[in-house]
Amino acid sequence: MNVLTWLFDAQLVIGSQTILWREIIGNAFGLACAVGGMRRKAWAWPVGIIGNLLLLTVFLGAVFHTPNPVNLLGQAGRQIMFIIVSIYGWASWRRHAGGGDFAVTPRWASGKQRAFLIIALLGGTALLTPIFRMLESYEPVWADAWIFVGSLLATYGMARGWVEFWLIWVAVDAVGVPLLVDAGYYASAFMYLFYGAFTLTGFFVWWRINRRAQIGCPVPLTAEPRDSRETPDKE
Repeated sequence: MNVLTWLFDAQLVIGSQTILWREIIGNAFGLACAVGGMRRKAWAWPVGIIGNLLLLTVFLGAVFHTPNPVNLLGQAGRQIMFIIVSIYGWASWRRHAGGGDFAVTPRWASGKQRAFLIIALLGGTALLTPIFRMLESYEPVWADAWIFVGSLLATYGMARGWVEFWLIWVAVDAVGVPLLVDAGYYASAFMYLFYGAFTLTGFFVWWRINRRAQIGCPVPLTAEPRDSRETPDKE
């Protein structure tokens, strides 16, 4: 118990700034999840869930009496959302992986699916902004709502194997970095900045896999699974 208490309260002090080790470790698990996702490995999902649990306690700063007593309800709520959607994604990728090396075949979303993603991102942000403001989330509240909705759609898109999900993460990171810096969550802001570059890399990796699969060219790192039972999701 003493070890768990120490881990929960451990802090890293840099100058006048205090950062919880939980925030650093939680983001490290998130990065490992992103790497696993780019490599299309099913283990990415449970690794991400561990990070989500840690970050949930971080973003409810006022609830857990952390050095940064700020509640980012969108950030905290999305950790719960991540866990729920990650369970779906984990089950989906394990089902499609069979005995093969890779859990999903990257594919582009259809026109209707892209329209759904755009409308859901804009509409969901507009809908949640007044709700988050009523719950006294950190300003600007629309940014917190944007991050929440974008994270939901990106995680769902990853579960479905849509190449576009990486671009949604870029949009989330672009808003998340300034919000987190302003709220004092510097470790998470740094990771968001790093994620922005990483998600662009992931987008081009999945794009390349999809393009080569379309013309029947094998890719050494991301070759199609040996299990012939794997097939793309059907609408």
